[in-house]
Amino acid sequence: MSEERASVGGVRSGAFRCLLGSWGASSVGDGVLTAALPLFTAVSTRDPVSVSVVAVASVLPWLVVALPAGALVDRWPPRTTLIVSPVTRSGLTLSLGSLVMFGRADVVVAVCAFLLSSAETFADSAGQTLLVTVAGRSELERANGRVVSTETAGVEIAGPLAAAGLFAWRPEFCFPAGGVTFLIAGVLAATVRVRVQRPVKAETTAVRAEVLEGMRFLVRQRTLRVVVGVVGMTAFVTSGVNAVAFLYAIESLRLPKASVATLLVCTALGALAAAPLASRLALRWGGGRVMIGALVILATGIATLGAGSSPWAAWLAYLGMGVGAGAWNVLSSANRQRLTPPTLMGRVTSAHRVLAWGLMPLGAALAGPVAEVTSLRAVIIGAAVVVMAIALISGPRLVVLGRMAAESEVVESSPG
Repeated sequence: MSEERASVGGVRSGAFRCLLGSWGASSVGDGVLTAALPLFTAVSTRDPVSVSVVAVASVLPWLVVALPAGALVDRWPPRTTLIVSPVTRSGLTLSLGSLVMFGRADVVVAVCAFLLSSAETFADSAGQTLLVTVAGRSELERANGRVVSTETAGVEIAGPLAAAGLFAWRPEFCFPAGGVTFLIAGVLAATVRVRVQRPVKAETTAVRAEVLEGMRFLVRQRTLRVVVGVVGMTAFVTSGVNAVAFLYAIESLRLPKASVATLLVCTALGALAAAPLASRLALRWGGGRVMIGALVILATGIATLGAGSSPWAAWLAYLGMGVGAGAWNVLSSANRQRLTPPTLMGRVTSAHRVLAWGLMPLGAALAGPVAEVTSLRAVIIGAAVVVMAIALISGPRLVVLGRMAAESEVVESSPG
């Protein structure tokens, strides 16, 4: 029996609801850490370089750990991986709250950020595999729309709001709170009842060979190759913005420390609005055109942040960035999942993350030193210009390749 036929009812099934619940709980924990890690570092050190170090540690595992993680996930039961990973992250975050009390935030937080993201690379690949199995390929846009909405609500609304409240009370309590949500995510993952078929191999293949197989498939797919290139260049730029944005909000926009995390809520509102509309807009205007529009909106949001001088400009900017990111994520994820064979899902997902996000550590690492030489505002304005250039240069290719992806979907769904 094929893996797709092992689907247990699509987005309305109990298995999908349990999977979505696990995703949601983990996303709340991610949201707490997304706000707490850079904010704690910015407030405790007031040093752009220290903020960049933590930002680099958070994204570096997607470059050095994700590829072997994807190959191992394709060997292991994805449900088991989706249980073990958040439980591991729970132990790390529960410990971090006590460790930061020793006053070594620049070292302890960076190390824990690296380990937390390393565990996340396993959960990410396993979750993608289960999503396709549970939802079925015919409902991927709807499934990804719900996943993006759930992740957005957790990472950028519930998590940051919880972090803001806890940070105003006892900053170190943000980390145990995140640990509890990861533990809940592991429990919910254990309730997902679905069987994923794995191919029987005559002999064990080396992890390196399996990693290369996933990389070759991704590079040879023209649609995925262009999307990965755009995501990689955009991620390089936006990671620099993310590395300095909180410090910029505190020093330039004069936001109260406990209110900085609410900027992520504005991003979430934009993404929540865009996620359910992305597939409808793609049907009407074409996926490529919607992707171009998403990049333009993202660039406009970043520019608004850099040019603004008041908290209201910052909130509007983050709202726009959320709209652009939400629309892009729904469509790019659905295309990747639909074009990827089930047996390669973990490796292709990890290879996509590495190729798309491989420059994120460099972008985050450069942001602090560049800001010291120029200014925080210059880093953000420069990022907006680059993202707009990416949209203009890649626009014609995205339109053509979006059409090719649609045609490939029709051919793939044809009998025989």
